[in-house]
Amino acid sequence: MFFFTNYTLASILTALAALLGLILVNELTRRSKWLSIAVYIMLPILLTAFVWRAGDGSSATSTWFAWVKTYSALAGVIGFMAIRYIPKLQTNKFALFFPAFILGFNILEAVIRDVQCFSKGSFVEGGLTIVGGPWNLMNAAAGIILIITMTGWTGIKIAKTKSQDMIWPDQLWFWIIAYDIWNLAYCYNCLSTRSFYAGVILLLSCTLPSFLIKRGAWLQHRAQTLALWGMFSLTFAYSKSPLFGITTTNNPASLFTLSALALASNVAVLVYVLYRTYQTKRNFILHDLFDHLKEYRQALTENNLA
Repeated sequence: MFFFTNYTLASILTALAALLGLILVNELTRRSKWLSIAVYIMLPILLTAFVWRAGDGSSATSTWFAWVKTYSALAGVIGFMAIRYIPKLQTNKFALFFPAFILGFNILEAVIRDVQCFSKGSFVEGGLTIVGGPWNLMNAAAGIILIITMTGWTGIKIAKTKSQDMIWPDQLWFWIIAYDIWNLAYCYNCLSTRSFYAGVILLLSCTLPSFLIKRGAWLQHRAQTLALWGMFSLTFAYSKSPLFGITTTNNPASLFTLSALALASNVAVLVYVLYRTYQTKRNFILHDLFDHLKEYRQALTENNLA
């Protein structure tokens, strides 16, 4: 295979089980405030105190990025819970800046890591063989564009439904797909053998619910599934199990191709954002640009916000 290899029936079934498990826990916790508190606050406290420890250089816990990514994802989930469940925060402009900030910070972490991998060249870290090259810089540029094109964050609203989901109506499918390609390229570049699971499976676990279950809540889905996977990764050395055996080819052509797709897709989104900015004369950082699209209106209608 061009991007991944070592497919077996057992590894495919394990990947599907991981995907369904992430979607299921995400769905259960987003529908229950108390279950969310148990999973995203109490459980990490217990794991931090009694389970998670710095690794010996051969595991995911030996790299700074694994820890920062997990705790920043948890911070995002907890912050989103505060906005969803504390009425005063739902109209506070400073509180509504938090989702865009934590998303931008999360992307910036990965941009920094891509640049770091480029500067190191080929190396082994945390049990991963990383092949640095120009693809890292291409993908870092795509990440910067992603941050720039996060439009309409002041339009974030809380759904008038029982689950009180956090809805970002201007964050539509084309930005989400561009993000997915970029993040998959980042995982491929910097997480190497774990990228099928931390990339393909994890991205599907938040994108599918956003398109098929709860429209407009992609960022909430992303934060919760990322936090769940981060906790799982710090708890279990899953990459050492043959059940999680699907791995990258580490082919320079594959690395270049995926990062080129990430950069091209994000440039396309940037062009569209600039076109809509010119067309509407709106501030594309602060205001919704895509309220003319059917998907935007559907997100509001399905969450009783129209």
